[in-house]
Amino acid sequence: MAYGFGIIGCGMIASFHARAIGDVRGAKVVACHDAFPAAADRFAAANGCRAYHDLDEMLADPEVDVVTIGTPSGAHMEPAVAAANAGKHVIVEKPLEITLRRCDRIIDACRKNGVVLSTVFPSRFHRSSIELKRAVDEKRFGRLTLGDAYVKWFRTQEYYDSGAWRGTWQLDGGGALMNQAIHSVDLLTWLMGPVVEIRSQSATLAHKRIAVEDTAVATLQFASGALGVIEATTAAYPGYLKRIELHGSEGSAAMEEEDIVRWDFAKKSRRDAAVHRMMEEQTSTGGGAADPSAIGHHGHAMQFRDTLDAIAKGRAPAIDGPEGRRSVEIILGIYKAAETGRAVALPLKSDPVLAARKLDQKKSGK
Repeated sequence: MAYGFGIIGCGMIASFHARAIGDVRGAKVVACHDAFPAAADRFAAANGCRAYHDLDEMLADPEVDVVTIGTPSGAHMEPAVAAANAGKHVIVEKPLEITLRRCDRIIDACRKNGVVLSTVFPSRFHRSSIELKRAVDEKRFGRLTLGDAYVKWFRTQEYYDSGAWRGTWQLDGGGALMNQAIHSVDLLTWLMGPVVEIRSQSATLAHKRIAVEDTAVATLQFASGALGVIEATTAAYPGYLKRIELHGSEGSAAMEEEDIVRWDFAKKSRRDAAVHRMMEEQTSTGGGAADPSAIGHHGHAMQFRDTLDAIAKGRAPAIDGPEGRRSVEIILGIYKAAETGRAVALPLKSDPVLAARKLDQKKSGK
């Protein structure tokens, strides 16, 4: 079966979606929509699809089977719910949304309408991530003791000034954590298991005219008893590769971007030779460390293939709505712990009321 895709939100990430869809057999971009008609027109001309200036008209198009959503983070819910209500399958760029309530509205709408929902976290589909997950599942680390995520990136002031929504609570949902480090937060909890307690600090140290953090540090306790650290910043010139480290009583491993850079286990496995060959075939460039457009689309393509396979087979995709919600909950817990100076337990019973977010909304007239 051939699947027609409609893209909602024609900014930078839409081009990555279009290239990824072009790499998926049986998939084609047939339509697009943006709140700014000129943006939709430009995207349609560049990608050979129809531009719709009215979202409802695009969702009524029978050739659109799946929609991908790449609007600002805090504006994911409305088009996602509308697409689900129109019977379209939904793929939402990370984060799923910026509050738990808005995440749940998307999840509930897709469940009610019987459509597939997938949250975009392409890093899970990299070979290195899959090898780490296999090692965890095979208990090669022994007892997991430490799990760390480091995202020490750099964004210029011009990056934040380039869009009125950037660096705001109501549309960006946060800063270095919610926008950049969320990929690593997702990977860390996928590998280490649920987080049950968070302590943290955050600050805005190097950027102006933003309401959100550009630097944050959190310590975690996982349900297994293991401990962890998340460090995230967009104020570390010139920007280093993101790094995940896993440590246990019988092994340790580390990954930078898509490359495994350490692989040390007390008990050897036949797969180790293949992993060491991967280590010799370094694939990472700078990634998004300094340039948000310097990322590949191959992870998106693999996730889109998985989503179409889920639709065809009537199964859940690898990264569904609840999986996407989990990293949002962790980040909201980090924000709450930083604001209160106290430990925060997960799961959260409701969205935390953040004074910074309320102040940001007041300034913007919300």
